[in-house]
Amino acid sequence: MTEILLFTFIYMAFAVAAVLVSQKLGLGSVLGYLAAGILIGPVLGLVGKEAQSIQHVAEFGVVMMLFLVGLELAPQMLWRLRHKLLGLGGLQVGLTLAAIAGLAILLGQTWQTGVAVGCILALSSTAIVLQTFSEKNLLPTPGGQAGFAVLLFQDVAAIPMLALLPLLGTAVVKSDHSDVQTNLLADQPGWVIALVSVAAIAVIVIGVRYLVPITFRFISKSRLREMFTLFTLAVVVGIATLMSLIGLSPALGAFIAGVALANSSYRHEMESHLEPFKGLLLGLFFITVGAGMNFGLLGREFLLILGLTVATMVVKIVVLLILGKLFRLPSMAGKLFALSLAQAGEFGFVLLSISQQNRVLPQALADRISLVVALSMLLTPALFILYDKVIAPRGIAKENESRPHDEIHEENPIILLGHGRFGRQINSMLTGCGFHTTVIDFHAETVEGLSKYGCKIYYGDATSPELLNSIGLGKAKLLIVAIGDDDQSTEVVRFVRRHHPTLTIIARAHGQQHAYNLHHAGADFIVRETFDGAIRSGRIALESLGVPLAQAKDLSEFYAARDRYHLFALSELYDPEVPPFANEALMEKSKQLDEETAEMMQTLLRGGTVDWQNEAADWAYSKKN
Repeated sequence: MTEILLFTFIYMAFAVAAVLVSQKLGLGSVLGYLAAGILIGPVLGLVGKEAQSIQHVAEFGVVMMLFLVGLELAPQMLWRLRHKLLGLGGLQVGLTLAAIAGLAILLGQTWQTGVAVGCILALSSTAIVLQTFSEKNLLPTPGGQAGFAVLLFQDVAAIPMLALLPLLGTAVVKSDHSDVQTNLLADQPGWVIALVSVAAIAVIVIGVRYLVPITFRFISKSRLREMFTLFTLAVVVGIATLMSLIGLSPALGAFIAGVALANSSYRHEMESHLEPFKGLLLGLFFITVGAGMNFGLLGREFLLILGLTVATMVVKIVVLLILGKLFRLPSMAGKLFALSLAQAGEFGFVLLSISQQNRVLPQALADRISLVVALSMLLTPALFILYDKVIAPRGIAKENESRPHDEIHEENPIILLGHGRFGRQINSMLTGCGFHTTVIDFHAETVEGLSKYGCKIYYGDATSPELLNSIGLGKAKLLIVAIGDDDQSTEVVRFVRRHHPTLTIIARAHGQQHAYNLHHAGADFIVRETFDGAIRSGRIALESLGVPLAQAKDLSEFYAARDRYHLFALSELYDPEVPPFANEALMEKSKQLDEETAEMMQTLLRGGTVDWQNEAADWAYSKKN
């Protein structure tokens, strides 16, 4: 008992520490779990052969993951994305698998081994790539969207791969009858196996489609929340057991069941109950993978394994670059697409484990491929850094060289910098009222697209002093700064205020701290982009809670006025060199104002009146904000 508790503590403690450090460094949780396993296994030797036994239990996390992936993939969505999924995703997996398998065969491996290695290395890391895309706001870009489509197809493609690998193992070696036989159809003819497999899948689809919702409705009447968790686990375990008994992949059955339940009203309920178990078991699986890595082999054959890793990533990059050209991705998007998906992924470890269980790969080759997968994942952050620091700046500079700033000869009373989702609405409203605007944007695609639409927009970098001095600020009545980057918009306001002190400036702020910076830079009016929507949502919430419409409107307007005063008062205490939460004077004043506002709001809600001593200050500030 003590030994079990000790090993449990070691696994948990190192997992928590390694994942937190990995997340802090922007490397993702998967690499953190791998690092934890490497530390407690090859490096410190705190765990031993029990890691292999634990891995068999942890592999059930893969079954749960595939069930949850299926829940997210409604058949209608798969059909809607069929062209991009089958085109871009299908070609990526197929071409990469073929290229790697071909190279393996040229190096003397059997075709079965080549296909297995191709399957393992063709997939990329969904966890690392999607997390990085999200952190760097790259998912909405063309390269991010293409990468997402390929990752989605890879998640689906992993299912037939899981079913294929055991067949490859059967083709290489015969079953070992010394092992306990759990496949009830092992000695049956092929037509029986096929018939029973189809019948089992039909039972899964029909059963989860009709019986699961009925059972959930029955459980909901009992109001025993733990029964939801127990039944959800029972469904997944039962499906996995059925698939194992007939010799099919448990993960395949779980995925099919998930897709069948994708449109169920209980889908989110099942996700919420399974997610913690899936996360824990998958984390444990990756820890055991790290603990089982042969670092002695890495030390002896470092150059060979590094060469295999680089070769794998180069093959994948070449395939992805070709596909980017075929599908007409923009130059920068194609490079992001290729670099982001160049690594092998976490599914590679799962497929590798299946390959070893079915003796598709020799142990020595499996150890080398495991190291290749891990090294490629560890190199992924470096590829994103290469894109951010080298490729993207050069690409932007090249675009700027290829397209010089437009010459602006007109001098309109209104100048708008930035025509994104925020600036576009302002420009549409002003031009709709008959005002003439000069609009400048730095995205060539936006300028060209809107020019075809009939909108007059100039291409240029609004942060350039040369451009700002040439757009007629001296004769303008109003400057609207709607640039997306916080630092750049603040610098523009500071530059214009210094050279044109009387020009009225309206600036868009992304948040409270940005608003403080814009206030110090000299903006006359600061509009927080989500503020009006939040105030309106608050008013609707009050109305939904029974507050009369007129009173809810008055309360929301009063709160908005007080908030403007808050911003004015706190801006005087804000120090750009001190983080807001470390500024004690600002925090104390903010707390005092919040308490005053809350007291006033509750007085108004009860039908009373408030004597607001700061009315004059608020009125004065409202002239500027």
